[in-house]
Amino acid sequence: MQEEIATVGGGCFWCVEAVFQRVRGVRLVESGYSGGKTSNPTYEQICRGDSQHAEVVRIHFDPAVITYPELLEIFFTTHDPTTLNQQGNDVGTQYRSVIYTHSEEQMHIAKKVMHDMAAVWDAPIVTELLEAPIFYVAEDYHQNYFVNNPNQPYCAYVVAPKVDKLRKYHADKLK
Repeated sequence: MQEEIATVGGGCFWCVEAVFQRVRGVRLVESGYSGGKTSNPTYEQICRGDSQHAEVVRIHFDPAVITYPELLEIFFTTHDPTTLNQQGNDVGTQYRSVIYTHSEEQMHIAKKVMHDMAAVWDAPIVTELLEAPIFYVAEDYHQNYFVNNPNQPYCAYVVAPKVDKLRKYHADKLK
């Protein structure tokens, strides 16, 4: 199996992780922090909003099964890329929409997908597009959060609807 890495943030990482864990060709999804100034940040530092990090996921995938453009299309249809530093009631720079690329090819592809996806939204896309900075894996209790806590109220009311969007718009990509 070949493997590539994609790193994206679209609000709370529990939501983004839950979506991509269900995609065929995705081997591993890790919740974490990236794009800030604090080394080895904690969740508490992220929540304060002064670390400049975003909650992100690092996706390990097989490009022979799911392509990078397909992953980005899923990303853009399962969160709102038009709200600056916000997804629903989650507000702050840590919840910004962001794509961190791992190569010039990913940067080129991401620009094209963003351009194409702009036609889907009524407002301009505000997703940041940057080269991938250091990725810090989040604490263990954040990993597989939706799988481990499906009845937790946030999961039931916020995460589950995003997983439903995946099923609705990308049923052909499910494991």
